[in-house]
Amino acid sequence: MSASGGVKAILAAFLANLGIAIAKFVAWLLSGSASMLAEAIHSVADSGNQLLLLLGGRLARRRADKEHPFGYGRERFVAAFVVAIILFSIGGVFSIYEGIQKLRDPHELGNLWIPLVVLAIAIVLESLSLRTAVKESARVKEPGHSWVQFVRRAKAPELPVVLLEDIAALIGLVLALAGVGLAAITGNPMWDALGTLAIGALLVVVAVVLGIETKSLLVGEGANPDDHARIVESIEKGEEVQKLIHMKTLYLGPDEMLVAAKIALKSDKSVREAAHDIDVIEARIRAAVPAARVIYLEPDIYRPSRDPEPSTDAIVLRSSD
Repeated sequence: MSASGGVKAILAAFLANLGIAIAKFVAWLLSGSASMLAEAIHSVADSGNQLLLLLGGRLARRRADKEHPFGYGRERFVAAFVVAIILFSIGGVFSIYEGIQKLRDPHELGNLWIPLVVLAIAIVLESLSLRTAVKESARVKEPGHSWVQFVRRAKAPELPVVLLEDIAALIGLVLALAGVGLAAITGNPMWDALGTLAIGALLVVVAVVLGIETKSLLVGEGANPDDHARIVESIEKGEEVQKLIHMKTLYLGPDEMLVAAKIALKSDKSVREAAHDIDVIEARIRAAVPAARVIYLEPDIYRPSRDPEPSTDAIVLRSSD
């Protein structure tokens, strides 16, 4: 992922959400709309989430040390997972609670033109933020992949998180506009409460999706099928290797992959020759998959009776394999 592109999308979302949150709180105070309060809390949560993503990126840049010999790259995964929790608890659960309270104790809304104007302006600002997220994501999305595949397969979590947040924010604004608008037309505050409940349900769904995807990164994902095939090809295509016996990969961070493999070399190789061959193979791997920065190759002699054929399932590689 382009670091500058990710930061640009995060900053655009943060500035939009901060300004929108202030306007929503003012509109809630003047109108008493539960949908506006839910949307204001949603925007505050989103603003905090963007700060968390920036903090995660900063912490991930720390150098490796004795306590963390593979570095701190997974700090970005942790930040994205915390974002999902905040979106679920603060945004989704609070909105559902507020909607239920308004259904139990409905009250007439006032100055409804204020939240309607604020929501209309917020929709424009969120659309601009979403456009930035889509533009930056399109630069790193693999050709031929859908947006669903991009969210599911991206190892750098910032752009998928911002993309989903912006989509949820835009849909939430439309739901709030519908709730407040119907309340204004019918004079029934129940519509405002229902809009609040719909916003809460939306945020919970998005939070669950984010949580599932970032949990997978935290547990430890291996190379995607395309990168896996490139690594295997890089190992096997030279004359140095008789056979790839087995291999495992693991993402240490969004931009850093660990590759560990046992390779069969010719039995008459000297130590110096074997070391040279390994250097050549490592160079081919890094040229094919630049994210493969940490590579451990164990030379061995292939013995069919002891070394089984590597299965595809065994090397599509998540850390639990």
